[in-house]
Order: sequence, then C-alpha cells, then structure tokens
Amino acid sequence: MISVEEALERILSHIDVLEPERKPILECLGRVLAEDVHSAIDVPPLDNSAMDGYAVQAGDTHGADESSPRHLTVIGEVAAGSIPQETVRPGTAIRIMTGAPLPQGADTVVQFEDTDELSRRSSGGSLTQIGIRRPAKQGRHVRLKGEDIARGDLVLKRGTVLRPQEIGVLASVGHPTVLVIRRPVVAILATGDELVDVDQSLSPGKIYDSNNYTIAGEVSRYGGIPRILGIGRDSIRSLTEKIDEGMAADMLITSGGVSRGYYDMVKDVLAQRGEIGFWTVRMKPGKPLAFGTMSSMEQGRERKVPHLGLPGNPVSSMITFEQFARPAILKMMGRQDLAKPTVRAIIEDEVVNTDGRCVFTRVAVTQRDGRYYASLAGPQGSGILTSMARANGLAVIPETIARVTPGDTIEVQMLDWTH
Repeated sequence: MISVEEALERILSHIDVLEPERKPILECLGRVLAEDVHSAIDVPPLDNSAMDGYAVQAGDTHGADESSPRHLTVIGEVAAGSIPQETVRPGTAIRIMTGAPLPQGADTVVQFEDTDELSRRSSGGSLTQIGIRRPAKQGRHVRLKGEDIARGDLVLKRGTVLRPQEIGVLASVGHPTVLVIRRPVVAILATGDELVDVDQSLSPGKIYDSNNYTIAGEVSRYGGIPRILGIGRDSIRSLTEKIDEGMAADMLITSGGVSRGYYDMVKDVLAQRGEIGFWTVRMKPGKPLAFGTMSSMEQGRERKVPHLGLPGNPVSSMITFEQFARPAILKMMGRQDLAKPTVRAIIEDEVVNTDGRCVFTRVAVTQRDGRYYASLAGPQGSGILTSMARANGLAVIPETIARVTPGDTIEVQMLDWTH
C-alpha cells in the first residue's frame, strides 16, 4: 500500500495546466488569469469629489464655525458625469455631487453637513451664497486622478484567482474580456450492474446511482464542467463504449470496478486504453484506487487523458474525490493553492484507527469560545452517505495514531470552505 501523500504526488505529476481562453469577465469568477493586465487609463481619470458638497479653496474656510460661518458666492453646480464650466476663485464655491470632476481652482470639498444649505432651503432662502460652518483642510474629500490606478500600472498579475473584487478592477480599467485558464471537462462514469438511474423504478437487488450525481456536484463546485456518461454495466462491451465516450474530455473519473472482485472489469478495459496503475492506499475509507492516462488520437496527434478510478461505495467515492480529484482539477485550472483548508479542532468523540491507515472521519464542526470542536456526524460506514450530508468537515487521523479520545486536538479538513 502507498500513503495518501504518495498517491497524490503521483497523480499530480501527470496533470498539466490547460490552455487559456478569452472570456467575458462575468464568466471568469474563480478562474485563473492567464495574462498580466495593465491599465491604459488613470483611475479615477480626473480629480473628483468623494462627497456631495461644495468645491472651494481651503483658505476660504479658515476660522469658520457654527456661530461665525464663512460665506461664499455659489457660481454653479456640477453633477457626476459632467464637466465643470466655471473656475473656483477666492470667495466662490461650486455645488458638487459625489464623483463629479473637481472644478479648476478648487482644492477641497466641504460636505453638505458642514454648510448651512439645509437651513437656507427650509427658510426659503437663496442658494446664491453658502455658509461654511467648519474649516476644511486642503484636499479634504478629494479623490485625486490616478490615486487608485495610474496609466500603465500592472493591475493584476498572471496567475491571480479572480474574485468579485478582481472582476470589478477589470471593469474599472475597461477590460470587458480577459484571458483565463479554461475549465476542464470531466467525464463521469458510475459502474455496476446493481445501479439504476434516479428516474427509473427500483427492482429487487438494485440500488439508485448516487455517485454520478455527487461527483458531478463536486466537479462543478471546484470549477470543472461535468459530463455524466451514465452507468457502465459489468461487461467489456458496455464499459468500452462508455469509456470511449469519455475520451473527448480532459479527465475521466469512474467509480466502482477498481477492487479485486471478479466482476470489477473496469481495470481490464482501462488497461487496453493506456497506462493505468491500480493501488491500495493507506486510507479509510477509500483504499482501492486507480490512476493513469489513456491515449486517444485527435487531429492526427496523440492525446493523453488522465483517468481516476474511485471506489464504488458512495462515501469512499466522495472522500477520495476530495483528496485526489479536487486537487487535480484545481491544478488543471492553473491554481497553486491545492491544499484543502483545515482547522485545529478538539474532538468530542473517540475514534479508533484499527489497521494503520489514515482515517478520514466525518464530523460536524462548531465554534465555541473562540475554539473549534468536532463531533462525529453519524455512523462512519463507507455506504452511509447521510453522515456525509450532516458533516462539514473531515477529521484526519494520521496512520501513525491508533486512537484519539475526547479532548484531543486534531486536524480537520473543512468541506464547505473555499476550494
């Protein structure tokens, strides 16, 4: 048997980053930038007001207070999106809206709350003058040209994972599209004569297929594009047809058919397509695992398609996906941060490691008094999918630890946290 770490290392050594594609920025959330982005403009493009108020010269406000306001002549108004036509000179002010360009001659904006505008309006007074009730420092409430981004700046580096804020930055410098690493297409195939799809009636001896759906959900969650191939039956012909369908994808993930059973024919079909290794991994659940590459011809060139064969039990399938398929998909998309987010938590139940494997225990993690606590999310059998549904973490018990007891501190992979 090999360790979880060795299995992951072997898998990732065969995974390449996919090629880039140009996409509209609203389709790029979570994608990895494949180019450096420089700005061709200043942001903001002009000095502008950060508040609704009056554009003035700061020197005209010195000594102003509630009892002795400084009165200035209002010579105009400028709204956001327009260009001021007047120049502010000593003793004058221009009414200005947030985002409007700062008029020539002004160096400060006095917000409405520091003027007597409200009292003038309520009394029906003229707004040809305004009283400034508080002194303003030069530059107050002024956003300077290029203070966020200067023309020619490198605003986003290649390799950046695009979050909503980066999407906003791209929009702010006028980039409607951007070059990103494309999303991998992942073909998904559940195998076994006992399986029926969810829209079929359940006859004796059969079970509904859940693996295609949980794996497709996982693929989508981590940025891939799932392509469900259906159910491969326990025959060479059925499996060959389904696997041939999957050869157009960037990766093929199968579930079931990788153990030592007589009917586990997946390994035989896969072996005809390429170099596939069948491993036992020191982990629980999820000991049987297959990985390798299959060859196909595309436009006269040989193309390698990675294949990951997961165990058939639904919990084993999900946990091995998290440990091996998830980082492989992330690497295909150009991500560097492949590790699952973890916390240190206090275990509230006993967990026994009976056979020296790394145990992934389904737990519900809560936070109390600034510390994390983890309790078993239900029975831990590899076929009990409901305990996976109740879990938000996987407690990792190393293969060298025979037992953890309530109060011990353990590492927990957080299932619902980013990537």
